Amino acid sequence: MTVDTTALTQPIDRAKVRAFSKALREKGMLRSRAFTIIVFAFVGIVGALIVVPTLATIVTNAFARGSGNPVALLPFVLVLAIVGFLAWAIIRGVGGAAARRYRLSLFASANGMTWHPGFSHPRRPGMIFDLGRNQELHDVMRRKQPRSLEVANYTYETGSGKSKQTHRWGYVALRLDTPLPHIVLDAVGNNGLFGGSNLPITLGRGQRLSLEGDFDRHFALYCPEGYERDALYLFTPDVMARFVDNAAALDVEIVDDWLFLYAKRDLSTLDPATWRWLFATVDAIDEKLAQWARWRDDRLGDSSSGAAATGPAASGAAARSVPLLTPPPAGVAREGRRLKRGIPWISVAVLVVFGGFWMLSLAFGR
Repeated sequence: MTVDTTALTQPIDRAKVRAFSKALREKGMLRSRAFTIIVFAFVGIVGALIVVPTLATIVTNAFARGSGNPVALLPFVLVLAIVGFLAWAIIRGVGGAAARRYRLSLFASANGMTWHPGFSHPRRPGMIFDLGRNQELHDVMRRKQPRSLEVANYTYETGSGKSKQTHRWGYVALRLDTPLPHIVLDAVGNNGLFGGSNLPITLGRGQRLSLEGDFDRHFALYCPEGYERDALYLFTPDVMARFVDNAAALDVEIVDDWLFLYAKRDLSTLDPATWRWLFATVDAIDEKLAQWARWRDDRLGDSSSGAAATGPAASGAAARSVPLLTPPPAGVAREGRRLKRGIPWISVAVLVVFGGFWMLSLAFGR
């Protein structure tokens, strides 16, 4: 697909940006100006009650000394400069967000997509979507043809108080032609300093499947126990090559009839290079997804009545040769729908170390 990135960098008409934001507010897709007015009013009140008296005190003290030295007014100038910078940053931030929305909307229209500012509590089957609280989608880009595609940024919160954290992800979602077993490709290249996984959850080690060639140097593949042959049918050498060549920087999750590509940064962005890379990756993978549509889970068939499927389309079991009458329906048996979670051993080790130090401090403290 040829990607038109002109809208991401070309000069824009500020009047059109304001009109676009107004239209979004009228549709209920954007907070009204009342919220912005309240924020500015609050900042103004704080400034009137704290900053202005502080400046007055600085100036009064400076002239009370009677030195006439301009250096005595330096604190006044510094405080005034800080207040001015904060005001400028707020105004620029509001204007920059509006321009960003307008550019992404134009970019979406130029490339056969739609843009939405975002919404709360998205319902997606991927691993990142059932964690934490205050889940929010931002800058959602969608395309229906030739295959349903969604690119967006996602945030959620964990912890509270001083330990509160906001987690940021970008993702690409492709709708598949049929439900498939739950498979995760943990990209090796984006793991932590000590080899720790970049994924937000820990998967059971017994589900790790080693594939041929140098695929394991780029991805750690996890599939449900008993679905190893199915994974081998889906990840043929040509499919593995596409993922290694195009998606080695991304974590991959296949769940139900979705394929997700994850990154711990924004993917719906104003960066033209990011969009060119994403569409090249999607196109490369999409060319191989059609062969996955033939997969069927023979566990859903009735073997006693000869209803189970055969051949490589039935979970890659090429050794089966008895012709059966009716293939099983599309879908995945219960045991293949979700991977089992594992124990985060690094977290456990950290707790054990801290617990040991705490017990030693109590012992020697006595």
